[in-house]
Amino acid sequence: MNTPIRRLSVFSMILFAALMVQLTYIQGFQAEAIRDDPLNARQYTERLSEQRGPIVIGDENVASSTNISEEGDPARYQREYVGGSMYTPVVGSFRRFGASGIEYTENALLDGSDDRLAVRNFRDIITGREPEGARIELTIDPAVQEAGFRGFEALGKNGSAVALDPNTGAVLGSVSYPSYDGNDVSSITDVTEANENYVALENDPNQPLLNRALRERYPPGSTFKIVTAAAAIEHLDAGADSTMDAPDVLELGHSLPNATPGGTCNGGQPDTLAHSIQISCNTSMANWAIEMGGEALADQASAFGFSKTPDERDTLTVPMDVVPSLAPVEDDRNILGRAGIGQSNVEATPLQMAMVAAGVANSGEVMHPYLVDSVRDADRSVVTQTTPEVYSQAMSASTASTLTDMMVLVTGPDGSGTNGAIRGIDVAGKTGTAETGGESGTHNWFIGFAPADDPQVAVAVVIEHGGGSGGELAAPIARQMMEAVVQ
Repeated sequence: MNTPIRRLSVFSMILFAALMVQLTYIQGFQAEAIRDDPLNARQYTERLSEQRGPIVIGDENVASSTNISEEGDPARYQREYVGGSMYTPVVGSFRRFGASGIEYTENALLDGSDDRLAVRNFRDIITGREPEGARIELTIDPAVQEAGFRGFEALGKNGSAVALDPNTGAVLGSVSYPSYDGNDVSSITDVTEANENYVALENDPNQPLLNRALRERYPPGSTFKIVTAAAAIEHLDAGADSTMDAPDVLELGHSLPNATPGGTCNGGQPDTLAHSIQISCNTSMANWAIEMGGEALADQASAFGFSKTPDERDTLTVPMDVVPSLAPVEDDRNILGRAGIGQSNVEATPLQMAMVAAGVANSGEVMHPYLVDSVRDADRSVVTQTTPEVYSQAMSASTASTLTDMMVLVTGPDGSGTNGAIRGIDVAGKTGTAETGGESGTHNWFIGFAPADDPQVAVAVVIEHGGGSGGELAAPIARQMMEAVVQ
């Protein structure tokens, strides 16, 4: 054999060996991971013959599987949803070619392939019992979820609302509006129609497929003043009665006015931190941010869960991934002043602002938010039970107490958030009206918690392009969600 042919033969054998190694690796070591990857659409088609476990809110199966096969035919399970579009942003949908929400993140548990169900599955095989996926029990409070959803439905505006138990981090409500009915995209008897419905949702300019609570960032506007006030107390030793210059207009590259009645905070004189929060004074809070500097403000925001850069920290999961909220370090005076009132480069998800309110409510501790309360097998035996965990220590208990007192003033008769008040109960709140840089109107916010002296629920509500104020549009929805817990 001459040299060129020998070299070609050796090269061919090397290629063949490499191919066999790769094939063995994929089919032998990666087969299970590839099969169970939620992005693998084939698994959803195959598992139409398997009974998925239910997703439970309260005492109701809001997602369940029904065998629709004819007698004598192989089993075919149709996924069915209750609640219309109210629960879909949380529960998601299980389609022939994919999944979303809890249906996506907990897929292996729901279809029974998770290793934690191995003993149960083996027992089913031995006894001849039909396998069934796990039961996923969520933290959502149906009354809280409905209060938020109906509020948006009546208002007819896009937006989101999140309610947390500040003591545990349990998500009591997570509303994204508009949404869609999971039944419209999950049919296995009319796949063409289901696919057409899904494509229509993808092309809808109102983005009903977007989970705004977790996946959309907004300028938080004046609700971010709670972060700025916390930083002033923690980093500048400020107190409720500490004063800061509060001119009617502050020059920050271009004029920053006050949105208070008459355009003034204290007649143009220095104003206290408490009064600035109560009436939502722009100029004094911008000056507080400038006084403390960009590093201190960004550090305080980071303590609540904000990121200084998009990739600064690990992705927060609830178990769905949450996009990071951003509060970069700003050195420029003009940018920093606007950042102090929740404008400039500051962006937050509704979940993040609910975490801010919850951190104040829980004596400075921010709890890790979570949606899955427990996982049970088909016999209701507990597979996993979520244990609340501290996410961060945002501030001292003393600072949280001072902020609470100031936030109670916001919902009082002279505050900017009177529509968030609940009769007979002290509510701590903060309004926000965020400029969007366009002509489509401001975003309107309210964050808060109740009761102020024994917090059971913390909320954040944002109305997209509402055209009004946070106290006018967002506070009533927040109040209704809080009332669902405390009354």
